[in-house]
Amino acid sequence: MITSPSWRGERYAVLGLARSGQATVRALLASGADVVAWDTDESKRTIEGPDYADPVEIDLTGFAGVVVSPGVPLNRHPIAAKAREAGVPVIGDIELFAQARDYLPSHRVVGITGTNGKSTTTALIHHILETAGIPARLGGNIGLPILGEEPLPVGGVYVLELSSYQIDLTFGLDCDVAVLLNITPDHLDRYDGFDAYAAAKARLFAMQSKDHDAVIGIGDNASAKIARNLSARGEHLFKIAPGVCMDQSRWPSLQGPHNAQNALAAITACQALGVAESAIDAGLESFKGLPHRMERVGTVDGVAYINDSKATNPDSTAPALAAFDGIHWILGGQAKTKDLDACRPSFRHVRAAYTIGEAGPMFLDLLKNDIPTVYAETLAHAVELSRAAAKPGETVLLSPACASFDQFRDYEDRGDTFRGLVESLA
Repeated sequence: MITSPSWRGERYAVLGLARSGQATVRALLASGADVVAWDTDESKRTIEGPDYADPVEIDLTGFAGVVVSPGVPLNRHPIAAKAREAGVPVIGDIELFAQARDYLPSHRVVGITGTNGKSTTTALIHHILETAGIPARLGGNIGLPILGEEPLPVGGVYVLELSSYQIDLTFGLDCDVAVLLNITPDHLDRYDGFDAYAAAKARLFAMQSKDHDAVIGIGDNASAKIARNLSARGEHLFKIAPGVCMDQSRWPSLQGPHNAQNALAAITACQALGVAESAIDAGLESFKGLPHRMERVGTVDGVAYINDSKATNPDSTAPALAAFDGIHWILGGQAKTKDLDACRPSFRHVRAAYTIGEAGPMFLDLLKNDIPTVYAETLAHAVELSRAAAKPGETVLLSPACASFDQFRDYEDRGDTFRGLVESLA
C-alpha cells in the first residue's frame, strides 16, 4: 500500500468504508496515524485498528483531516459544517495520495476526468503504458483505491480516473498530464447548477504546474471555455477537436465516434509522456475494452449482444447508439433526466426499443412516436422480447441511459445479469 511519514502521529477521521475508505484506513494506520472511522453500514465496521465513531458526533478539534468517501454528498451532509466549525479540512483519498507523492520513488501522474468516456480512456492509457514496458498503476474512480496499490518503481506512471466528487476533495494533485474529455449535465443534485459542476472539473488544471501538459476535448462549450482559459500554456495545451476521422478498423474494442475521441485523448496523453509511437499503435490494437462499456457478451443465432450497462445517462448512451446499426435497444432504470434528446440523432439506427424499470413508462411515451417501443418492465423480459424480434446481423444493446438502483445493486450487477441472460440463450 501507499503510506507517508507525514501522517505519523496525526489524527484523521474517515467517513465511508467502501473500497476507498477501507484502503484509506489501512494506509493511515500503517503510516502511524490515529484513525476514527465510520460507516452507517455496521457490516463495514470490521477493520482492525481504528476507533469507531461517527465524526459528526465527536469533537474534531485538532484532527489533521476528515477523509470522506466521494459518495458523501457534502452539499447536504452535516460533516461539512462540523469540520468547518472545527477548522479541519475535508479531503479524499486522492488528496492523501498527493500528500504522499514526495515520499514515493520518482514517478509521474496522469489524471483523467470528464462526464463520459473517462473509464475507457483511463484503462486505455494504462494499457498503452504497460504495452510500452512502462510500470503503471490504475486508481481512482475506476474502482481501484490508489492508496491500496503498491508503490511504483522509479519511472512509473500512476493513471487516475477522477470524478468531479474526487476533485472536490483534492487540493494538491499536480498531474504531469491532465485530461478533460467532455462536460455534459450530470450529478447536478450535488452542485449549484451546471456552471458549478464544470468549475469542479476545471480545478484539475488549476492544481497543475503551468509547465505540465493539459489535454482537453473541445466538443462542448464548457470544455472549450476551460481550454481558452488555459491558452497561455502554449505548447503544453493540446485540444482534441470533435469529428476527427481516424482509422479504427484495427482497434476492435474502440469502435464508434466517441471512442475515436477517447483514443485520440489517450494517444495525446501518451505522446506527452514520451511513449514511442510503435507502442501506442500496439496498445490501441490489443486493448480489450472495459466490462459493461460496449462489451460484446455473446452472439446468438447471428445476433450480437452488447452490454453497455455503464451508460447511466443519455449522453453516455448516445455513442453506443451511434456505433451500431439494426439495434434492439434495452433502456430504463432510475432516470437522471426527463428526456432522451442526446440519443435522438441516432434513433435511425434503432429497430425497436424495450423499456424497463422506473423510467420505463416515461421512456415509452418519449419513444413511441419515433421507434416501435414496448414496456418490458424487467431486463429478463426485455431480453426475451428482443431475442424474438432481432434478426441475424442485428444487435441487442443494453444501454440503459439510467442509474440501476431501482432493480439492481449497481450498474455492474445489471450488466452481469444481462450477461447471464445472454449466456442462457446459447
